[in-house]
Amino acid sequence: MADALEAALLKPEEATSELLSKFDLIGFGSGIYYGKHHKSLLKVVNSLPTSMNKKAFVFSTAGVSDRLVERNLANNHKKLRNKLEEKGFRIVGEFSCCGFMTWGYYRLLGGRNNNRPDENDLKRVRDFAEYSGYALILH
Repeated sequence: MADALEAALLKPEEATSELLSKFDLIGFGSGIYYGKHHKSLLKVVNSLPTSMNKKAFVFSTAGVSDRLVERNLANNHKKLRNKLEEKGFRIVGEFSCCGFMTWGYYRLLGGRNNNRPDENDLKRVRDFAEYSGYALILH
């Protein structure tokens, strides 16, 4: 996604409200853990002022089937999306795809969704990303 947008890419702990204020569009995403984004990403959003007035998009990977990724997207993104809107962000898009998972007994089986995201997922994310210009992406 960062390549498709020609975007800067940061880890959540590297993000500050001063740095985020320099970008018009900011992507927030991570893998999904127990139905929500990673706690480090949620912590960053909690620390932001309520007057961000920026465009944002939300993205994720999830260790479930393709069918469940689409069905669970709204619920998986809900907590992050709501926090961003509380901080003044306008959500302009959301993206999710399958991701490699080694949680629980899947670790013993070598993981689930091996080789995901794959080429089809990367094409979908490039198509999703092409609508916008320069962005910062937190993952």
